[in-house]
Amino acid sequence: MAKLQKSIEKRDALVQATIDLVNNHGFHATPISKIAKLASVSPATIYLYFDNKQDLVNKVYVEVKATFTDYAFKTYSPTMPVAEGFELIWKRIADFKLNQCRESLFLAQCDNAPIIDETSRQEGISHLKPLLDLWQRGKTEGVINPVSDFLLYAYTINPLSFLMIMQQRGVFKIEKSHIEEAFQAAWNSIKKVN
Repeated sequence: MAKLQKSIEKRDALVQATIDLVNNHGFHATPISKIAKLASVSPATIYLYFDNKQDLVNKVYVEVKATFTDYAFKTYSPTMPVAEGFELIWKRIADFKLNQCRESLFLAQCDNAPIIDETSRQEGISHLKPLLDLWQRGKTEGVINPVSDFLLYAYTINPLSFLMIMQQRGVFKIEKSHIEEAFQAAWNSIKKVN
């Protein structure tokens, strides 16, 4: 049992080191040797858990995306009205992005740069299914504008990454009132006006 625990701790150290190094230096400036050093393991240890650096980053991305979406959808029910469900999901995403900055910054880097392979990217997108289904229901019910899910994501979720980065840089302090204003702006950008 102690050996298993040690193995779990080593893998977790590699995951955390990968997140930190990609966030601070980018994918290409994060060699296996730096990941191993920060995780306090030998470089060969990485290959016990991952095929190579690309496999490591892909798996970390999918794991972090799963953690993010589990949090986002934890209290959501598909039977909620569209506006109520969207507000709940959006505010939980905001909470995650603003309070789990390391993981959120890592996801933003992975989502906005070609460092994740297509299979892993699609797996990451699959974790967003409850939100995509909600948007589809909103379009069908005439509550949400019938535009691409990419546009809906760009107008509603991506601005949270920008706010997170501005807060991390110390340029902008996000208060509760800002969250409400940002939510209203997000909702107003996608709701269908009759």
